[in-house]
Amino acid sequence: MGYELVKEPWSTEHHRPYLRRKRLEREDEAAFPLNTPMPRYLCFASPFPNKWGHPRSYRIQITSFAGEHLPTSSPMERSISWGRYQLAVTRRKEEEPTSTSIYNQNDPWTPTVAFADFINNETITNEDLVAWISVGFLHVPHAEDVPNTVTVGNGVGFFLRPYNYFDEDPSVDSPDSVYFSSEQDSGACGANPLACLPHATTCTPHLPPFRYGGFLNLSLARPPGGI
Repeated sequence: MGYELVKEPWSTEHHRPYLRRKRLEREDEAAFPLNTPMPRYLCFASPFPNKWGHPRSYRIQITSFAGEHLPTSSPMERSISWGRYQLAVTRRKEEEPTSTSIYNQNDPWTPTVAFADFINNETITNEDLVAWISVGFLHVPHAEDVPNTVTVGNGVGFFLRPYNYFDEDPSVDSPDSVYFSSEQDSGACGANPLACLPHATTCTPHLPPFRYGGFLNLSLARPPGGI
């Protein structure tokens, strides 16, 4: 987000917010260390537009960070150098399948895989890319962890969201819910449109016929003292 000074009829010194777009060309530009500003919207854009003329893209929205790790001055830091970054984007390479190795824990002073070496300022324009996202949280055990640790406030993750990827909300093409009563035949197309699917369709499950007898055979016991 940026701000620009514009002249409006009602104000000669009026600031207006606007979105500043920038295309990141190289790996060093697309590596965001911890405690540094992140773009409000970070999108992987396609050269192909949607029907509105916007490039089809996906947005990465991070909801949690791993936090501080070892200082770079530590001789063991290179073994977990992925922790330097909230997000880093590199060119996809067969020789860079993972950001770390299980063998790093055996010899963290000379790690088998050092993620920091992946970022060497190569171009990322019109290339197959990998987004390396660091998520996590710091948990110090406390009394309320007994007998189990609650998940509220301890979640980690990120969202990969379509951004101008579709021409409209794709949920409009989702079928509506189907409701039918016990008096209707669930196999009739008029009551259940899904029953009209071709029987040769291999992706639909073969479910047993649905039976519903209502509450005719259900008796309720009245507790002492009434209800």
